[in-house]
Amino acid sequence: HPIWGRIRFIIKPLAIIDLIAILPFYLPLFWPNLIFTRSFRLFRIFRLFKISRYSDTVKLFGKVIKSKQEEIVITLFIALVLLVTSASLIYFAEHEAQPDDFPHIPAAMWWGIITLTTVGYGDVYPITPLGRFLGAIAALVGVGIFALPAGIVASGFTEEIEKKRASNQNKKSIICPHCGQKIDEE
Repeated sequence: HPIWGRIRFIIKPLAIIDLIAILPFYLPLFWPNLIFTRSFRLFRIFRLFKISRYSDTVKLFGKVIKSKQEEIVITLFIALVLLVTSASLIYFAEHEAQPDDFPHIPAAMWWGIITLTTVGYGDVYPITPLGRFLGAIAALVGVGIFALPAGIVASGFTEEIEKKRASNQNKKSIICPHCGQKIDEE
């Protein structure tokens, strides 16, 4: 429909992002004192989401994330539980020895994030034997829990590529010499 089709296009999220991205360029023509609108130019970065229209690899990555969404969310939830648990345990183990570094559990979460991701800045570290033992366990478990999403995504890529191969073997196709697109034979 000539009108409703245009309205549906206007309210699509990517069209709204485009509008927000280019609007700050035109607003100073009508209101020259609106300098704060320049910050809206940062929305141009969201236009990168359109790249999936032109790249099969980005489409494949989107399919993998969508198909493995449940497993990734569960893994992130387990990582969050592990973070809260390790921060709570290290707080109780180290609060008496280092009240400035571990004043409360949310402050101990900084140590938990740094230890679970095995970054190890060294600004906060346990000094008691129990705290060091908990830190070693948290670092070892963190390596595994943060490697898990990579394995999930890799298995998703394998599944999607196998599906694509199976579907290509079932179809007989000819490739156009001019554009490189597949032409299906009937």
